[in-house]
Amino acid sequence: MKNVVDFLGHNRIICKTLSQISPSMLESRKKVDIYLGVNLKGYYCSVFAITKKSRILRKEAEELLELHSRLESNNNSKINNKYLLIQAPLCSKAKALLEELDWKVWQL
Repeated sequence: MKNVVDFLGHNRIICKTLSQISPSMLESRKKVDIYLGVNLKGYYCSVFAITKKSRILRKEAEELLELHSRLESNNNSKINNKYLLIQAPLCSKAKALLEELDWKVWQL
């Protein structure tokens, strides 16, 4: 969690609160770190952190979108800011899909 907070702070994204959500809580078996926070303006933000060796394809990007919608329904509110931190190769079509839907994607 410290790495995520440091990276967000380096990119001038400050959250008042940031809590880790288990993927099993969202009925998923994906190996992804999910964080839900509130920024300084009072809006919810979600941070998904993925560390893999294999390429992330469009199918997995669609699964992340599904996880995000489950997170919104579990939180009972709209999450405006969506961030994705990836330590893996990313398919260009998957990146285009996520950026089209207002996700901020960083490859580490």
